[in-house]
Formats: sequence, structure tokens, C-alpha cells
Amino acid sequence: MKYVDDFRGARACLALARRINAAAGNSDFRIMEVCGTHTAAIRRFGIPSMLSGRIRLISGPGCPVCVTSDVYLRNAFRMAAEKNVTIATYPDMLRVPAGGDSLQGLKARGADIRSVNSALEVLEMAKDLKDRRIVFLAVGFETTAPATGILALRARKERLRNLLIYGAHKTIPPALLGLGRDKDLCLDGFLLPGHVSVVIGMQGYRQVMRALRLPAVITGFEPLDILSAIHTIIVAARLHKAVLENGYCRVVREAGNERAKALLREVFISKDSLWRGLGVIPKSGLFLRQPYAFLDARRAFGLKEEGTREARGGCLCAGVLTGKIEPPACRYFGKQCTPRKPLGPCMVSREGTCRAFFEVS
Repeated sequence: MKYVDDFRGARACLALARRINAAAGNSDFRIMEVCGTHTAAIRRFGIPSMLSGRIRLISGPGCPVCVTSDVYLRNAFRMAAEKNVTIATYPDMLRVPAGGDSLQGLKARGADIRSVNSALEVLEMAKDLKDRRIVFLAVGFETTAPATGILALRARKERLRNLLIYGAHKTIPPALLGLGRDKDLCLDGFLLPGHVSVVIGMQGYRQVMRALRLPAVITGFEPLDILSAIHTIIVAARLHKAVLENGYCRVVREAGNERAKALLREVFISKDSLWRGLGVIPKSGLFLRQPYAFLDARRAFGLKEEGTREARGGCLCAGVLTGKIEPPACRYFGKQCTPRKPLGPCMVSREGTCRAFFEVS
């Protein structure tokens, strides 16, 4: 615990917070984190309470389950209703509601839906259940996409014909471009995600940040990590400097993980993708390349994803994901919508902003 404690010392955190507030002075700053783990850490460690009211930390679309569209979920429900189909996915996906239903609800009514903690568990499932079609709902950012890539490689090598992948992997840099240009948000900088950055490295952000000309810092998940990154952004913003810095160099490298990136290039191609709240973002989705098309559930089931708008009514998850509102602004927050009975995905996952606000309110 010694090394963790080094990043959590109360005296050091408060001293750094005072430096941040002094650097901000009488100016207003709006900084967005685009990582659900950062959102949870910021709330858990009470970082907003340490900062001047002129510094606003805005939670962005950093939860992969949350940005997965209703269109995708309805297609998953359709496949789950088919005979001889087993749906496999990560646990959070089971509870995400869409149109008044969820995979968990379908499972309770008899559908064969199973949770997995690793993509390779799906490989073994396909081998064990050769008389069934196994559909893996592959959701996540660059962090989990390499595991899906390994699954595709192994399935091709072993010639598994009863395994299908319904991909919803999304990439963070294209989303940053839209958020940074949003005049309603008027952001002064980004806290960049630690886990994603392990894969794509600093290189993954350079083109986008050159276009935006905003300060951005890759940071870890301890309070001193986050506070240090905020300080760097505010100092840079006051000087109108567009810096890109790595504040998590104990884990993140300039080039990221070359093997993981090579795997993504081998298996996937970038195409436009629908995000909840943000609409269609160009070249932000990872889709299976032609050599792996036999694994594509879209082709096997004739799935369409032409809708670009989410269903209206209910919770305001779309607004929360884009940083336009905070969870308490939703009339359902903490009342009809809780982690036990979520009305929207932002209350389901521990990476969701509503869940983070609910647990530390």
C-alpha cells in the first residue's frame, strides 16, 4: 500500500488543490474527463469539493456500456429470441434497459443469456455448445477490443462456425474531436483516459489534439494523478497553450502497446458508429474485416442499425453522456432510477456518471 498511499496523501492533495485554485484565479475553466473510472474516482475522492467553484469538472462519454445505442440493444434482444442462440456478454450489459426490457429480463423469461468476464470464455463456450449459435456482444473501447481481436483470430484458426461476434467497440479520439468542437460545452481541456491510453499511447491523440488546440493530459486514477493533470491543464489554458502531456508515464508509453494496435489493425476496420447521446461519429467504430466476416452477427442475422436517434422520454442519459447536464438534473435520478432499478445505462455500470453521483452524493 505504500506506493498507493504516496498518491493519496491528504496533505499533498490539499496543497496541490490550493495551487490549482491560485492558478485559476478569477477565470472559469471547464475540463472534461472521458473515462468512467476517472468519473468514479473524482467523486470518490471528493475532488470537486477541493476546487474553486470556477473550476468545473464535466463527465463525458467514458462508459462503453452507456454509449451503446438502443438500436444495438434491440438487435441483441432479437437475436436472443431466436432458437438455438446463446448470447454471451459482459455482466453490465445484462442490466442495460432499452424499450422497457433488458437482457436480464429476457434471461428470466427463458432466453439463454450468459455473462462472461473474458472474451476467451466465449471461445470455450462455442466449443462446448456445438449445437448452438453463440453470439458474443462485444462492447468496449480500445481497452477491450484487443481481447475481441484475439477471439476472432482463434475462431478463424480453429474454424469455429457456431461463433458470431456482434461488435460495438468504439474508439475515443474521434469522440474527442466532436466534444472539443462543441460550442455549448466550450471546453478548456481534457483529462484523457488511462486504460485506453495504455493501448493507443500518446500517439493516439496527437492528430486530434492538434486539430482542437486544447490542453490534454493522460492521467491515472489516484487523487494526486488527477489533481496534477488539472493543474497542468489550467496553467496551459491560461497561457493559451495546446499541450498534450503524459501524466501516467508509469503505465502509458508514447507508442502505447504495439502488439495490441497491430492486432486491432489486423482484425478491425474503422467505420462510422452510433453513440448514445452523440449520434453517428465518423470512423469511431471497429468492425470486423473481410477475412473475419464469417463471424459477423450483422451479416448472419441481417441486422440493421440505420436509426440515428435514441428513444425519447424517460431518463436524460444522453444529456449526461455529452456533459450537457449533471445527473441530479434528471427528475428520475435517485428516485425511480437507482442502481437496483436503472432506467438508463448511466445508472447501471460503475463507470456510469449517474451511478458515480448516486454512490457519492
